[in-house]
Amino acid sequence: MSCHDRILLDDWHVVADMEQLRQSRVLSATLFEAALTVSLGEDDNVSVKRDRDGQDLTCQLKYGFVWVCPGTPTRDILHIPEAFEEDRYVVSGGSFPVRTSGLRVVENFLDMGHFPFVHTGWLGEEPFTEVQPYEVELTDDDEIIATECYFHQPIASPTAEGGIEVEYTYRVYRPYIVSLYKTNPHFDDRKDYIVLFIQPVGPERCVVHNMLCYLKEGMNMPDLRWFMQLIFAQDKPILENQIPRRLPLDPRAETPIRADKVAILYRRWLREHQVNYGAIPAV
Repeated sequence: MSCHDRILLDDWHVVADMEQLRQSRVLSATLFEAALTVSLGEDDNVSVKRDRDGQDLTCQLKYGFVWVCPGTPTRDILHIPEAFEEDRYVVSGGSFPVRTSGLRVVENFLDMGHFPFVHTGWLGEEPFTEVQPYEVELTDDDEIIATECYFHQPIASPTAEGGIEVEYTYRVYRPYIVSLYKTNPHFDDRKDYIVLFIQPVGPERCVVHNMLCYLKEGMNMPDLRWFMQLIFAQDKPILENQIPRRLPLDPRAETPIRADKVAILYRRWLREHQVNYGAIPAV
């Protein structure tokens, strides 16, 4: 594989959605520019082989996805408690190929500033364009968390009946895995949850797999999936037109503003962990 970052090679990456795999039994996938074949056997066992030499790769099933570790696993697949709560829909909102670095996708996901301009009438609208100050920190588990993130949204969810002030909490678990918690209109003490598992196809290409863990009250699965696909369809052309496609890690490469506080920490965190795949390394 073309990636040499040990933190990535020795970790787990999604390469297939089980719903799609059950339909075709065999899927082609690419991870770090290596072509893979993902197969579902008659006994429902999943195997992943590297096409170049036929080598079996270490794989697991979790959350309805096929995960692969191309190296030697140094930690488990991420644990997501919300995926095991019975009063939530736990579904895939789709797998989207995108012609940009997966690191760019993470940074876009963390950016509230684009809501009024990219998701106009849905996740934002004028004149509510200002990103209010929020808190961001690196946790003891070496994860990035941004809290007290508030934004006015005209249609915050598929079942929204008017604009509300939405509170977000963002969490970056690993270089290519990012999530958010979002205000649920029916519960004051619980939030809906979205996580992106980003498959690095190449340094400038990725597949964005997402898992939605939404509270069932007032919600249905078809509308939930439709809403996620609508929002990502608005993001995709923006992502694919960013230049450069790889994420610059040099602090002088792009000019940040106050609202980019979480992105600044994300880029520093990538530098400190020597993540270069999909990035333009700092010099």
